[in-house]
This record gives sequence, C-alpha cells and structure tokens, in this order.
Amino acid sequence: MNGQGASWFDRHWRLLVLVFWTGAVAMLVYERWLSIQWFGLGDTDDNLRMMQVRGLLGGQDWFDLRQYRLDPPYGASVHWSRIVDLPIAGIILFLRLFMSGALAEKIAVAAAPLLPMLVTMGVIAALTRRTIGGTAVAVGLGLLLCAHSVRGMWAPLRIDHHGWQLAALSLAMLALTDRRPARGGVLLGAATALSLSIGLEMLLYLAAAGGAAASMWLRDSREAPRLAAYGASLAAGCGIGYLLFASNDNRLAVCDALSPVWLSTLAAAGAAAVLLSRLRLDGWVKRLLAGAAAGAVVAAIYAISWPHCLGRLEGSTPELEEMWLSRVREALPIYKHSWMVMAAVLALPVAGLIGYGLMLWRHRRDAEAMAPWAALAFVAVIPVALLFWQTRAGPAAQLLSIPGAAALAWWLIGKAQERPQMLVRVLGSVLAFYLVSGFAVQNAVQLIPEKPKKSQRAVNNANGKCPTLYSLRPIARQPKGYVFTHVDLGPRLITVTHHNAIAGPYHRNQQAILDVMKGFRGTPEAAHAMVTRRGVDYVLICPGLSETTVYTSAAPRGFYAQLVKGQVPAWLTAVELPKDSPYRMWRVVKPAGKTPS
Repeated sequence: MNGQGASWFDRHWRLLVLVFWTGAVAMLVYERWLSIQWFGLGDTDDNLRMMQVRGLLGGQDWFDLRQYRLDPPYGASVHWSRIVDLPIAGIILFLRLFMSGALAEKIAVAAAPLLPMLVTMGVIAALTRRTIGGTAVAVGLGLLLCAHSVRGMWAPLRIDHHGWQLAALSLAMLALTDRRPARGGVLLGAATALSLSIGLEMLLYLAAAGGAAASMWLRDSREAPRLAAYGASLAAGCGIGYLLFASNDNRLAVCDALSPVWLSTLAAAGAAAVLLSRLRLDGWVKRLLAGAAAGAVVAAIYAISWPHCLGRLEGSTPELEEMWLSRVREALPIYKHSWMVMAAVLALPVAGLIGYGLMLWRHRRDAEAMAPWAALAFVAVIPVALLFWQTRAGPAAQLLSIPGAAALAWWLIGKAQERPQMLVRVLGSVLAFYLVSGFAVQNAVQLIPEKPKKSQRAVNNANGKCPTLYSLRPIARQPKGYVFTHVDLGPRLITVTHHNAIAGPYHRNQQAILDVMKGFRGTPEAAHAMVTRRGVDYVLICPGLSETTVYTSAAPRGFYAQLVKGQVPAWLTAVELPKDSPYRMWRVVKPAGKTPS
C-alpha cells in the first residue's frame, strides 16, 4: 500500500475498530434477533448467570453466590465471581428507568456480550499495528471476526464469563509486545489478575504469558522492569480481586477459583518475580538458574500447603467423572468430534502457528524484533496442544493465533501485490485471506457428505425445542414445585419458570448431579427413594435431549427408559400438557397432607 494509504490507517485505526465493531454488532444482532425476542439463553451457564444477576438485584448478599433454587434448601455452589454480573446488572438498572424489567433483561443480555468484543477488537488492532503495521489492522480485525469459536462467546445472549476472559487474554498478548517494559509488565499482571478473579479457565495460558515475560528477562537483563512490574501488579491485582469479589464459598481452600489456595500461590509468584528482577546476574545461565530455583520454591509452597489441589482442580470423584464429567462434549478431545468441528476449530490456529514460524524465521537475525513474536508464539502453542485433551480450549486457541495468522495473511497479500496485473493483485489478496481465515478448509470439508443419523436428528430436534419459552410455558403454569429433571435442563427451568430443580451442570454440586444421574439410570424404586428424601413434587423429562442418550446407553432398562416407554410407576400421576409439547411431566403422589411446595 502507498505511503498515503498507510498513513491514513495509522492515524485512524481506532475509527476502523469502531466500524468493524458496529458491523459485527449489526450482523450478530440480526442473526440472533428471534432468540433475543424469545429470551433464548441457550447455554446452561448463561441461564445461571442471569439468575445470579437477578439475585444481586433482588438483594442477595454480594459475597453469596449460591443459587438456592437448585438443590434447595442448601443451594448450588458455583465458582464464579460478581465481576461479570456488574455490566449486565448496570444495564438492567438503567433501562428499568424507561421500560419493564423483562424488556430490560432482554436488551441487557443482548448488549452485554458485545462490550468485551469491543475491548478485544481494540486490542487486536493495536497489537497488529504494533507488530505488523497500521495497514494490517483490517486483516487482524477481519480474522478475529472469522474466528467462530471466539465470535460465539460475544454473540448476544452469551452472557457468561468467557467473553471477558478472552478480552483479558488479549490484553496479556498486547502486554508482551509493549516496548516499554514496565508498562507492559503492569498490563500483563493486571490482565492476569482480572481474568483469574473471574475464573481459572485461562490459568494455563496466562501462566505461559508470565513465563514468556520471564524468558524476556532471561534473554536480556534490561527486561527486569517488565518482570518487576508484572510480579507487583499480579500480586496486588489478585489481592484486590480476592477482597472485592471472592464469594463466601471461594474463601475456603477450594482449588477451582481465586481462593486462599491461588491467592497465596500467585502472591508468592509475584514476589518471586520482583525479587528476581532486582538480582544483578550477569549472563542468561545465572538468570535461568535463579529463575528455576524461584519457580521450584513457588511450586513447593503450592504442593506442601495445598496437596489436595495437585490433581484436577474440579476435585470430582471417580464416580462423578465416569457418570457425568467425562461425557461432557466440550471436555472431549478435538479428534473425537466430527470432521466439520475439527476443521472449524483447528484451521485458524494452524494458520497462526505457520505465521508465527514465518515471523520467527524472518527475524532470526534480529533478537529485538524476534522477542515479541517468540513470546506470542509460545503462549499460542499451549491451547492448540490442549485441544487434543479438551475441545473447550478452542476459543483461546483461535484468539491467540490471530497475530500469527495476520502476519501470514499480510505476507501472502504482499506477494500478491508485487504482481503487475491488477486482477492478480486483487484476487490474490482475497485468496490469501480466504486461505488463512480457515474458510477454505471449512468449505472443503463441507464437500464431504455427512448426513446425520435418524437418532441424531431426533436429538437435534429435542435440543432445539425443549429449552424454548413456548415449550416451557405449560410447565410454568403448573403450581410451583421441586422438579426432578435433567441436569442440563435445571438452569433453564429455574430461569423461565417458578419451579426449583435438583441440579445444574456445576461440578461442586456432586451429590445433586449424582442423584439425578442415578435416579434416571436406576430402578423406579431407587428413584422413588431419592424423590421422597428430597421432597420432590414433579418428574419432568424431555425425550431425546442430549443428556438422555447417556441414560439410555448406560441403563436401557432404567427409570428414564421405562418412562419413555410408558411404563410409569404408581407413585407418579400424569400432568396434562399440550399435544405438541416435547415434554412429559408427572406429579409425585405423596402421602395424605403432603402438597407441592
């Protein structure tokens, strides 16, 4: 691009971010318009987040994040914080001044996810401008919008915490490329603390970013201010996050949130980083030995102080792992999904890794220029590797691949622009973006016929119908009660009806989840005993829902399988529902004097 065009992009890149964001907002709202109108919170976590916000606005204690309409009267413990509740609650409170509460909620759940998208777009634009050049900003923003796993986390109604955590992760990426070491260190520590105060989902990637900052210091002692600022802001930020946002349950020695376990560990890590930065060590070998010793001390403190957190952070029992956690789709490795899913998730990260390799090769003789690319590449490799353990690493893998993919696309576009023919320059540039964005791979895979089986079509039909307001409205008309239903249906049920449910898919509530799993897989007698012990009023099933396939495969003669076949025990009496309802519902027959709560 000529100097005048490059200068325009360099001066007006913020305007370009607003243009891309506005276009993305229009596209996403258009795609989700019907879902917004029908309050179609499709994910269990989005529904529970809504209930958490309602609890806050209804006067629930700031530090009490238990959801008392799951597993009453004890309530379901969740490992979240109030941070993500704040923008949703703020939008609702403001809009209530002008409209009904229901309409305010619809607008809030549509608008709130778009805020972290704006933050991340601004970061990616700044990062692309800093590492490649101002004219490449549009390429970086375009690739971000092509990252479907990331984009889905910012779609209207996707109000859970992942969107904000991705925004914080992008800030960590930006920090690693800052040529002012101290400023970059402060940003890296603050972004890490913010993300971990929301949840630990990005812990490994943020730890890798911290490791990358330490590696910069190993290579060049002049990077000491970055390491010192990182350590200080990490420790201080986590302390503030813990004091302001850690729930009552998270103030116990739990492993899955910013609790005393991780606060002490991160404070020790921050102190170690500050101490290392103050050492006057000549040569990278001495700094490496000192860093390894400091890391070993921090790891030893963690292992000795919190031995119960050395395994999986969820702390799930083998029984819960076998019956539930190991069967969650996002917990499966990428190679256990279809070719379509594999192509959609992996195409952009692979292009990103190729781009990182290209930039490392091009800057191999310039250590200063290579350092930020090496740092970004190191962090980007982690989620790509983790995809072969759990597919939930997909959004992080795609986000972290953007700088490398943008560099690859920009290099290919540059090669196309060297051609004298205008048509070749235009088509070559479009083709370069098409290849790098992953669209080429995804479109190629779509040519492979993959007709879903009849059983899968039934599951897709149930998954689409069961959570809708239309289907749940007849359920909501029944007298309020305590419902024994599917784990994945619990959060949606309590969000759009007045009923309570036994469980939602939240690992801390192991006994509630096991009660549901065993209840539907076991005998009618065992289910009756559980229902009686809990004081349940209704049994509700949605035949064909994804979760129910686990019941039928594990227990083809179990309680759920019998209900589907019309073999209803005497302690249940049918509740009449519309003929087109995907549900079947029964009221529990109780001894005289017992009525639904």
